[in-house]
Order: sequence, then structure tokens, then C-alpha cells
Amino acid sequence: MTSHSDLFVDSGSRTRRTRMTEPIRRLVRETSLEARNFILPIFVTDEHPEAMNEIASMPGVYQYGLSTMMSLCDKAVKAKLGGVILFGVTTKKDERGTMAYSPKGIVAKAIKEIKKRFPELLVVADVCLCEYTSHGHCGIVHDHGDGKFVIENDETVELLAEEALVYAEAGADLIAPSDMMDGRVAAIREMLDENGFEALPIMSYSAKYASAFYGPFRDAAGSAPTFGDRRSHQMDPANSEEAMRVVERDVLEGADIVMIKPAMSYLDIIRRVRDQFDVPVAAYQVSGEYSMIKAAAANGWVDGDRLMMESLLSIKRAGASIILTYFALEASELL
Repeated sequence: MTSHSDLFVDSGSRTRRTRMTEPIRRLVRETSLEARNFILPIFVTDEHPEAMNEIASMPGVYQYGLSTMMSLCDKAVKAKLGGVILFGVTTKKDERGTMAYSPKGIVAKAIKEIKKRFPELLVVADVCLCEYTSHGHCGIVHDHGDGKFVIENDETVELLAEEALVYAEAGADLIAPSDMMDGRVAAIREMLDENGFEALPIMSYSAKYASAFYGPFRDAAGSAPTFGDRRSHQMDPANSEEAMRVVERDVLEGADIVMIKPAMSYLDIIRRVRDQFDVPVAAYQVSGEYSMIKAAAANGWVDGDRLMMESLLSIKRAGASIILTYFALEASELL
């Protein structure tokens, strides 16, 4: 006699069979995470070598001095992470972000110290001016009158290229421009090539959206704009086709890896880029994404570990083989 269920489900298409036990689920799992997929962001400050300042809006994340940073790098090496990315926090800001491209700047010093002690650890150098400018914007700002302040694209690009060279000379393994100025990938590639760094790759923040998810990062890096916002150069969250144009431009200019930022609200962009371009794809699970999960877990609203891993899996499943995440060490412990 035919059962009621057989009227709707043919016996050859019962997908529950491969979900019944963990060994079977593990056997047929399509997406997996590895520690090598993760890059850990580190905030390094020139305040004091022994500094370790917790960031209130990012529980468990700190600003580190040059000395205290080493213990975190040691953990990254032992966890076999894909690498670390450095963001400078400086007490010496000015209108032109001088410490960004000074060999005496905190990131240049940090790169040298890390490579001296942990030569095997991949070090990514974020290239931007916002953490170093007194106004908090990503480039040189000029007053065009009537209260109209404009970030000067080409003048900024020249300084970004200098910054990239300083980090290359310090020993960085990967240069990552995050400023979103037009033409900066080409200018950085030219600067590196002319100075003997032809083999040094560029990971461009290509589709970087003007997102509300960056708030906690600006607390951590001290990079909140003192006026205006960044919508003149970061992408409109409503746009998808523009992302494809920007990624294509960056690849043509010499980007070896392209990045989408933020990650979880832009999984569709990650997938489109993965399908359309034959280059490695990175995604940045940004501070707001991290803090929301931490806050919900702290309040007992969600299982923090499960949500952390599910969020990272979603980014990998969408097509990112490289994930920048503040969860890097925590996630690697669970793998």
C-alpha cells in the first residue's frame, strides 16, 4: 500500500538521509573553514610599547603597543592563521597624515618587529590616511569655499603610493589599499615596481561600501571623521553593478586579490565577484558585524560560538577564500 508520504516524496530523493548523523553530515559538507582562511586585524598604537587598551565597543579586542602585540602574533603563528593585518593608532596626527608614510610611523615599526621575530607570519599592511589625519578623512582635504570640503584624489594617491613603499621597505608581505581613491592601485603598483618590489602583491579593498557597520572600528583606530562622511568615495550600499566595474578596474590596474567590505550584508557581491573574476576574493567581516554577535551572545540571545562559525561559513560559501575577521583566533580554536 502506498503511504501518504510517498505521494509527495519519491524514495530516491530523500535528502534527509545525508543529514541524520554528524559523520554523514561531515562527509557530504560542501564548505569548510580552515585557520589559513583567516587574517586577524591588529590595532597597534604608538602610545606606549606595553599598551593594551581594550576597545569598549569591541569586547575582547585591544589596541596593542609594540611589545604587547608580540603575544598576539605568537598566537596567530601557533594557530596557523593566514596572517595579520595592521592598523596604526597614532598620537601624532596632522592634516596630511604624515605618520602614515613616515618610516618612523607605528605600522612601519610594527612590520619590522614582527618580521624580525616571526618571519613566517604573513603581514598585511593596510594603506590609508584616515587613522593618521587630524580630520579623520582618508585623504588630503581642501576647502573649496562655501563650506565645501573636498578630498583631493590625485594628491592623496601620491601619498598612498609613498605609504605603500614605506611598508614594502619595512618588510610587508601584502599591500592593502583601503582608501577608495580612484587610480590608487595603478599608482601603488608603479611605485612598487620602480623600487624593486615587482613581486609584492596588492590586495585591494575594491568594493568597499559606505557602511554603518564600521562604527566600532573608528573607535578602535581613532579614525572617525571630525566633519562630513565618506560617501564621496566609498560605495553606495544600493549598488551592485558599480562593484563589478570597480573590481574590474582594480584588476586591470594590477590588484592581485580583491576585497569586499563589509562581508555579511554583501554576500551577493562576494558571489558575483567570485563568479566573474579569476582572482582570489577576500571579504572583511567588519567591526560592527563582530560587535553585534558579541553583544547578542553576552545577552544570552544567541549561541555565540555557533553564530560566529555560521557567519564565517556564509562568507566562505559565498566565494571568499580569504576572510579578515576579529574572530580569527576564536574560530581557529573550534576548527
